[in-house]
Amino acid sequence: MAVWPDGAAFSEDGPGVTLLDESKELKLVLVGLGIGQALPVHPGPSASFHFLDGEGVMVVGTEEVEVAAAATVVAPTGVSRGVRATSRLVFLGSLGDPTSENGPH
Repeated sequence: MAVWPDGAAFSEDGPGVTLLDESKELKLVLVGLGIGQALPVHPGPSASFHFLDGEGVMVVGTEEVEVAAAATVVAPTGVSRGVRATSRLVFLGSLGDPTSENGPH
C-alpha cells in the first residue's frame, strides 16, 4: 500500500501514477509530476483533485486556476481537465465510475 509522502512516484518520462484503490465506483490515484510535466486536457468522469505538495496550474473546462498544497479542485463528468506542474507537484485524484465511457485517463 502506498502512503503519502513515501508513495509518490516520479519519472523523467512523464507522470508517476500510483494506484491506491480501484472499485466499480471509484478509482484513487497518487500522482507525481516533475517541473513542466503535465496531464493533458481531456474529458473524464466526475473527479476531485487534492493537491498535497508543490505548485501548478489546473484547467477545468475553460477555467485555469493556480493550485498548491491544500487546494482541492472538482471536475464534473465530461468536463475537460488537465494539470501542469510549475514545481514538483503531488496530488491525490479521486475518479468516479472508472469504467464509464469518459473513463479515467
